[in-house]
Amino acid sequence: MKIDRFLKATLLGFTLTLSTAPTGSAETLRIMQGQASSALSVAMNRAVVVEADKPFAEVSIANPAIADISTLSERNLYVLGKAPGRTTLTLLGPDGSLITNVEIQVTPDIAEFKERLRQILPNERIEVRTANDGIVLSGVVSSIQRLDRALDLANRYAPDRVSNLMMVGGTQQVMLKVRFAEMARSVSKSLSSNVGIGATGGSSFAGAGTGKFVGVDHLNSLVSGLGALIPVSEGSVEGHIGASTTIGNLTLAVAIEALESKGLIRTLSEPNLTALSGQEATFLAGGEYPVPVVDEDGGIFVDYKPFGVELKFTPRVVDADVINLELTAAVSGIDASAGITNGGFTINAFRRRETSTTVEMRDGESFAIAGLLQDDFQDSIGQVPWLGDIPVLGALFRSTDYERNQSELVIIITPHLVTATRGEALALPTDRIRPPTEAGLFLFGRTAGSNRPTSGAAGEVAKQDFSGSYGYVME
Repeated sequence: MKIDRFLKATLLGFTLTLSTAPTGSAETLRIMQGQASSALSVAMNRAVVVEADKPFAEVSIANPAIADISTLSERNLYVLGKAPGRTTLTLLGPDGSLITNVEIQVTPDIAEFKERLRQILPNERIEVRTANDGIVLSGVVSSIQRLDRALDLANRYAPDRVSNLMMVGGTQQVMLKVRFAEMARSVSKSLSSNVGIGATGGSSFAGAGTGKFVGVDHLNSLVSGLGALIPVSEGSVEGHIGASTTIGNLTLAVAIEALESKGLIRTLSEPNLTALSGQEATFLAGGEYPVPVVDEDGGIFVDYKPFGVELKFTPRVVDADVINLELTAAVSGIDASAGITNGGFTINAFRRRETSTTVEMRDGESFAIAGLLQDDFQDSIGQVPWLGDIPVLGALFRSTDYERNQSELVIIITPHLVTATRGEALALPTDRIRPPTEAGLFLFGRTAGSNRPTSGAAGEVAKQDFSGSYGYVME
């Protein structure tokens, strides 16, 4: 193509202006006659000057949408990258002969991206390459959080055209230790008294009290020599004190019921579970309880409900030692006292303590993710009208019940970054117990032989006051 000198001077001035700008500095490709031309790589929105040692008369580009060309002189050519892709530049001599074909590859401008990546993540070994019209990231980063930052930055330069070949280094396996600790205690007290007057050797009587009337046989077994009825609690024998006295033809009897009960429950569960970062893991130590269910057709099928110690969690290592945990933990057991009976089936209820939360902490740190302090108190007084209001003596005609229940529950979690080890380094619960010999079983009554450890954490457990070493100890 032919271009007048004025246009050439204008394009040359435009090229020099771009050459002095920071974002438009042009590279140069020299084409020597008789030599193969190398491929030309042009960044998008940047320019490259092509110089030929032989004047050319015509120049053409296969796909003008990828690269634009402008002639500066009969030996110089200006190539501007427009869109990512590949195309071919053809130079023809004055006689129409082919000077050369130059393969032009236009790639996204990653120079600025590399600079910003070094500023934001200075210590990460991330390699940046171009592929077709996208960006390829490879290398090893220290955490998932920094990997996400690199991908987010790359998407700003090549939206939806980023290939991630990066890997996360360091430890990416998390062991979660959960401790369920619960203490519950209960106290109940009851006190009631009954008074009865009867004729000696007869069946007439008079009685007052706060219990239920029972038969003569029960009364005779309770208070010897009394031939009348006295109200005492039916079906209860513990905590009874009775006394009687005879005055002339009258017998006076007093029966006092006093009962006190105390209870203490200690529950401790410590499930441990290991999972890869980003992967869900589940744990169940217990069983499944069958529950009959009526379907739409009136038939009955069995549905199974799990109970015991349950743990489900998903760890994510977001930085070098920062762990994000999404977990659900529960301890449940069958509670027969709250069951129901329907259609010949007895269905027990469940007593369940459960928590579901998301927390973030460092390796080895602990969190009390749930806690409960419960204090239930109730008392009641029953009395014979008017008689129970008499000072001092009114206590003989009153019944007092007192009950108090206290419980405290705490759930503590501790995550650890762990790595695999050799199997010989792990101790099993069965390693410390072996079957007894026949002589030890029949002559000495030993139910198990023992390989008691003498050192380490397992040795400390074996020294405790147990009938035998047991359990699993992991250092």
